[in-house]
Amino acid sequence: MTEEDHVDIPSTPFLGLAPFLRASIEGQDLQAFARAALGNLNQFPQDANLWMNLSTLMFSLGQRESAFATLNQGLSLQRSFEIPALAQPSSFSVLMLMVPGDIAANTPLDCLLEGSDIDLICHYCALDALLPDPLPAHDAVFVAIGDAPQHRALLTELAAALQAWPVRVLNSPQAIPNTQRDTACQILQDIPGLLIPTTYRTSRAQLTAIAETSHTLSVIAAGLDFPLIVRPLDSHAGRDLERVADRAALQRYLDQVSSTEFFIAPFIDYSGSDGLFRKFRIALVDGKPFAVHMAVSAHWMIHYVNAGMYEDAEKRQEEARFMINFDAFIARHGQALDMIAERMGLDYVLFDGAETQAGDLLIFEIDHVMVVHAMDPVELFPYKREPIQQIQTAFRQLLATSTAETG
Repeated sequence: MTEEDHVDIPSTPFLGLAPFLRASIEGQDLQAFARAALGNLNQFPQDANLWMNLSTLMFSLGQRESAFATLNQGLSLQRSFEIPALAQPSSFSVLMLMVPGDIAANTPLDCLLEGSDIDLICHYCALDALLPDPLPAHDAVFVAIGDAPQHRALLTELAAALQAWPVRVLNSPQAIPNTQRDTACQILQDIPGLLIPTTYRTSRAQLTAIAETSHTLSVIAAGLDFPLIVRPLDSHAGRDLERVADRAALQRYLDQVSSTEFFIAPFIDYSGSDGLFRKFRIALVDGKPFAVHMAVSAHWMIHYVNAGMYEDAEKRQEEARFMINFDAFIARHGQALDMIAERMGLDYVLFDGAETQAGDLLIFEIDHVMVVHAMDPVELFPYKREPIQQIQTAFRQLLATSTAETG
């Protein structure tokens, strides 16, 4: 490691995602952090925390194969890790049940609770290591595991193990599969004022037949037609998500994406009268709605980081109005928000959505693994701090209520 590669990165603490996300937002060089971690591992190869920190860095840098190998090395040394509260002594201790995976596999609760008085104990579950042994003292359990077919057996085992747990279990394992796209679509149908496009699970062979032959989309569902939204079954954060307008576009998509199973849904044009698209993220904490952010873009597929929010003051002003006047949003959609929270059955859940020109609430995706943070520069986003603090306070209140209920 050269002198210019030296970065003061702690070798002992397990860092989670939050400090690396903050470093990325601040424009710091994550490659330099990774080189420093590798140098430290040469000296301390039995340091599980170092392996886990390096894995998070590699996932953040898009080096998935190396990240998984590094993650597995860390977990071969130990499966439970602690992120102590910044304020000590802590007020609460939460046992987070997680799975080995990339940074979208589990709820990044440490990003929401950065700087709080809540200790997080992160246990990476396996069928032969379901819970920590010995079991640490904790005030609540939080099931952070995102839904995926490969997680179902683990969630079933956890549901049985936690059935009579002495402290409250937040986001019960039984409710996690509700976030699968087609399941969520079924659960949330028929809510007044809510639009969630019907999502269909299909195979590569079926889509290929439609693209290459005279087969129509009606073989999947009556009335289904182009344009479509297509994504792989395990896609998150917009990975390999495309709008396909016709058979030729579908064929081009299949030529580029190697997945064998897909979700498809009708494309809904949610642009405003000015032709711009607006997508927001809403958190539901113990059933109460909170604004996380809103992005404005000329493109239908919006990611906050590439929507120009950092560069465009007018977009930030519009986001500020949305967040500051969020009570007006609740007034428009309160009934739908209440029914979403009730039907999903999760104590902490988020959704990305929009409002149609007709005034309906449109949901694109709903789960509990989306990131919430207060890391954007205050000089550009002064209006964000208070709404995010409200989410932090609501989560802390959820813990306080849970602790009181279980004595």
